[in-house]
Amino acid sequence: MNQKLVQANLKDTSRPQEKNFELDCSVAGYDYELAPELIAQNPAVPRDSSRLLVVNSPTTGTETEPIHHIFHDLPALLRSGDLLVMNNTRVIPARLYGHKSTGGKIQVLLLEERQYNCWLALVKPGKSFKQGTKIIFEARQAETGSWGLRIGDWEDSSLVPSPQLTATVLETDAATGGRLLQFDVPEGKPLVQLLEVFGEVPLPPYITTSSAADEQYQTVYAKQPGAIAAPTAGLHFTPELLQKLRDRNINQAFITLHVGVGTFRPVEVEDVTTHQMHEEWIEVPTATVEQIRATKAAGGRIIAVGTTAVRALEGAAQSVNLQPFCGKTDLFIYPGYQWQVVDGLITNFHLPRSSLLMLVSALIGRQRLLNIYNEAIAFGYRFYSFGDAMLILPEGVGVRS
Repeated sequence: MNQKLVQANLKDTSRPQEKNFELDCSVAGYDYELAPELIAQNPAVPRDSSRLLVVNSPTTGTETEPIHHIFHDLPALLRSGDLLVMNNTRVIPARLYGHKSTGGKIQVLLLEERQYNCWLALVKPGKSFKQGTKIIFEARQAETGSWGLRIGDWEDSSLVPSPQLTATVLETDAATGGRLLQFDVPEGKPLVQLLEVFGEVPLPPYITTSSAADEQYQTVYAKQPGAIAAPTAGLHFTPELLQKLRDRNINQAFITLHVGVGTFRPVEVEDVTTHQMHEEWIEVPTATVEQIRATKAAGGRIIAVGTTAVRALEGAAQSVNLQPFCGKTDLFIYPGYQWQVVDGLITNFHLPRSSLLMLVSALIGRQRLLNIYNEAIAFGYRFYSFGDAMLILPEGVGVRS
């Protein structure tokens, strides 16, 4: 590891409080350098063999260094009575390939369903997708990923459509630069049921040489289809690890947040406080709210598994206290945020200048987080979606300059 690069990332912790506040509010304050070889291209096998960097005191990242563990050590790091809150969203095969009716290959990334079988999507190349443009998609073969229909590949033949699927561009979406696409599908069939035939699971753009199978980009508890990206902090769990946690009376509850494109888009404004988050659909069910209340009443801690779980829980608590909620949230969490529900966090290492980096900074402080990232870089941790993890324990929470 290039120690000069690591040292260059470190910020001056002796700056006055006013300067620290300015950097907290500036997107430039959330920048850091990362060698390309530290961007994980494949997940750890087994899942819980990934590394785990632990923040366990208010001085971690300032006077003291983080503690290094393996993810399967998690049961020993938590307390009996703690509650893990997990995102059970499932990534859909949201990337489609096809061509326009006039020729020309195209690529589509579905973002969200606006009306029945009418989806907001990003399209490439985008300039030629005007209102009324017709797009034709062909079914792909299961084994090879090439295009063409083989009914024998699909267990439920009732889901197999005709060899082609078509969509028409209705309009341009100003907020995302995407297009609203109306899909022509068999009557009574939602498009999401056909995506196993026509689509593929999209990996983030920084994963370019992966050999991972689709299921390796799903959590073992993925249940509710609708995301275009995985809640990656949950990728480290195995069924065996979940059982070990339950055996120690460390229980699990679930929320749903369908991860959208806003997760990967950098904050493009200089003043962080003016950033507008892209809305994402969440559901915090009554059963989970009751588990959280019971846990807190018994003295347990709420440990969110991933920033998506944080957004869902805190988003559902914006009406003073936590309530069951189903709808969209555009909650943006950055330093200065007043926490309502979450006590601790399991999270991966995030992109520079991202809203996710700002969210974690709100829990432990921007400068501390950058120092901890430098520690991870120096020790060769793997970053981003398929990378290693960090555990911020409740005793490690607190903003220190």
